[in-house]
Amino acid sequence: MLLPPPNPTLKGQKLLILSQFKPDDDFYAKLHSQFPDLKVVYHELGFPEKKPGSTFDESEWKDVTILLTGSALPDPEQAPKLQYVQLQSAGANHILKHPLFTDTDAVFATANGVHGPQISEWIISTYLSFQHQLPKYIDNFREGKWSRGNEWVEDAVEHLTNLTTRGILGYGSIGRQTARVATALGFKVHAYTLHPRPTPESKRDNGYSPPGLGDPEGKFPSKWFSGASKADLHAFLGSGLDLLVVATPLTDKTSHLLAAEEFRILSAKKTFVSNIARGPIVNTDDLIKALDDGLIRGAALDVTDPEPLPEGHPLWKAKNLLITPHISGMSTSYTERILGILDLNLERLSQGKRLVNVVNKKEGY
Repeated sequence: MLLPPPNPTLKGQKLLILSQFKPDDDFYAKLHSQFPDLKVVYHELGFPEKKPGSTFDESEWKDVTILLTGSALPDPEQAPKLQYVQLQSAGANHILKHPLFTDTDAVFATANGVHGPQISEWIISTYLSFQHQLPKYIDNFREGKWSRGNEWVEDAVEHLTNLTTRGILGYGSIGRQTARVATALGFKVHAYTLHPRPTPESKRDNGYSPPGLGDPEGKFPSKWFSGASKADLHAFLGSGLDLLVVATPLTDKTSHLLAAEEFRILSAKKTFVSNIARGPIVNTDDLIKALDDGLIRGAALDVTDPEPLPEGHPLWKAKNLLITPHISGMSTSYTERILGILDLNLERLSQGKRLVNVVNKKEGY
C-alpha cells in the first residue's frame, strides 16, 4: 500500500456509510470537528439482502473515496475514486473475488477486534453449558420434570497441577480475546498461526483492539505452533487439547482444514470443538461422523456448511452438538466499535499513516 500524503482535514474525501446501523449525531459532530472538510453521507443497508436501500442512487458511487459497508460493493468503474473500504465483518472471504478487491488499489480493512469480547463469551458459555449438561436440564424444565440423573460433571477447569488446555486455531483478535478469558479461568492456551512468531515483536498484535482487551503482546499462549503443512497442523492438534476453538480465516488453504484425519487425532483427548469462524473450514460430513462415533466429546457451532443450515440436514441430528445461527458476535457495542475502527483509520489516513486491519491481498485476510 502506497501511503498517501498527510491531509489533516481530509479535504476532497467523501465517506459513504452503507449500514443497517445509523450513527448518532454525536458521531457526525465528532467527525466534523476532527475533519472539517470530509463529506459524510449515510444510506441504509438492506438486511438480509445486503444491498443499498431505496434511497440510494447508483450515481453517488462516482465521487466516493471512503466506504463503510457490510457486503455492498460497487463495480470498479462505478467508483473510480474509491481508496479505502472499511468492512463490518472480521472475515474478508466474501470479497476476495470481487473485482474491486482483485483489480484495483483500493485498501480493504476488516472489523477485527469488534467481535472478540462477545464471541469469547459465547465460546465459554457453550462449552460450560455442554460440560454442565444444561441443554438436557432446560428440556426437563420445559417439560416440568425434576430429574437429577446420576451423571457426574467433569470439571471444565481442573486443578492447577493438571490445567485444561484450550487450543486456538488462528490467533487473531478473536483468538486473543478468547485466550485472555480462558487464562483468567485457569486454562492453558496453545496458539496456532500460519507464520512463526519467535520474537516478542512478532507476537504483537498491531490491529484494532478495545482498550484493555485481547492479547496485544501475545503473552497468553504457553505454546505457540505455526506452519502451513498437515504435519504442522497435526502437531498442534495432538498437543493435548481439551477444547479446540476454530478462529482462522476462510481461504482456499483453510477450506476443510478439519476433516476425518484431524478428528482422529483429536480423539486421543476427545476434544470439544468450537467453530466461530466459517463453516467450510470444517468438513461437515466428517464432523457428523466424529460426533456420532464419539471421537470428540461434543461441538458448538455458530457457523455451518451449508449456511443457513436447511431444515432436515443431518447436522441437526448429530450427537452432543449445539448450533446457533451465526449470532455469537452480536453485541450492543457493535456499532460503537465499528465506528471506532473507522475513526482510527480516518485519523491515520489524515496523517498519511498505514491503516489498521488491512486485508493482505495475497493471503486473503
